[in-house]
Amino acid sequence: GLPAFTIVGLADKAVSEARERVRGALQAIGLALPPKKISVNLAPADIVKEGSHFDLPIALAVLGAMQAIPMDAFQNFLAMGELSLNGQIRPVSGVLPATLHAHDQGWGIICPSTNGAEAAWIEGADILAPDHLLALINHQKGSQILLPPTAPTETAAALTLPDFADIKGQDTAKRALEIAAAGGHNVLMSGPPGSGKSMLASRVPGILPPLTPMEALEVSMIQSLAGTLQDGRIARARPYRDPHHSASQPALVGGGLRAKPGEISLAHHGVLFLDELPEFDRATLEALRQPLETGSVMIARANHHVSYPARFQLIAAMNPCRCGFLSDPRRACSRAPKCGTDYQAKLSGPLLDRFDLFVEVPPVSIEDLQALPSGEPSVSIAARVARARDRALQRSEQRWGTKLINAQLQGQALEDVALLDETGRQMMQ
Repeated sequence: GLPAFTIVGLADKAVSEARERVRGALQAIGLALPPKKISVNLAPADIVKEGSHFDLPIALAVLGAMQAIPMDAFQNFLAMGELSLNGQIRPVSGVLPATLHAHDQGWGIICPSTNGAEAAWIEGADILAPDHLLALINHQKGSQILLPPTAPTETAAALTLPDFADIKGQDTAKRALEIAAAGGHNVLMSGPPGSGKSMLASRVPGILPPLTPMEALEVSMIQSLAGTLQDGRIARARPYRDPHHSASQPALVGGGLRAKPGEISLAHHGVLFLDELPEFDRATLEALRQPLETGSVMIARANHHVSYPARFQLIAAMNPCRCGFLSDPRRACSRAPKCGTDYQAKLSGPLLDRFDLFVEVPPVSIEDLQALPSGEPSVSIAARVARARDRALQRSEQRWGTKLINAQLQGQALEDVALLDETGRQMMQ
């Protein structure tokens, strides 16, 4: 047939444009496409192909068909990367989970040099991380050696997280958040504007224990898929996400054109803080009910069925009414109690049922702010939280053979460790 460069297999716009990027990259290294019909088949043909990470494997396949490199040169490698018109290999998202999959299959991986650091976290993986297409070809021919990438070294500098010592007063709320941090419980704080709800929530990550190696890998793989993993550094601190109340449902639970992970997955093993909870769209909040119960979210679209982990700790804050002063004796709400009833009715019963602790956060007077000394620092609270979590994890491992924090206990396990005595039962009734 006539000279042509065709990509088949339900390719989206980004994949279809790979033709011009591959053509330009080959010209940049001194190779011209032969005047023939070139067909690139992306199998299976009934699945939509998306993204620019197909550029590099298409270029390698074309080079093999042109006999510029042997057809089996990279037979046991998974390749991903975007090509510039000058042959540079640009970074793409999802390299960390791709490297883990390739290593499990016994393959090597070819990825952009910018992504080499995150791929290097998979111990024993065979990694080629060129910065240019010509460097990869020269490595295959033996005229250049690509050194294996190394994972970033850990820095000793601690993260500068907000400290509980900054908060004056609110001892009840601070005690409640300490209990919630120890057990991984969900918390809803209610109080007038300026009482310190957002300040309290932002200091919770500073008292949570660091991620375990397996948790850090899970969190980093989600960040890799979302394209937010910085410089290939594995996450060590627990994530803290605080989306604005105008966030859409796909932004919160995941979805969109490529079914990317949402805020609840980016908060996996960490904290999701929703400020001004009743101001969120009702359908968006109702979408949280199942992930809060199961610890995962299934994004079902016409072209995608993707399951992401979403075991997060939900901390929410709200005003008692629209004007915010329903519970403030000094600035009484003029439309009480209807203002508060209507405002709180935006939250459904099933959603409220997912909160383990409800905390009233009263206003702090100017006199108290001036008189009270600084509170207890986060370091001291974090030590108690760590001890409590260790005891809970050891207890669950000894009894049931698996490590569970208190919030994950259910059924018979919950009755074994948290059975109410008579006084507690009377209070609950």
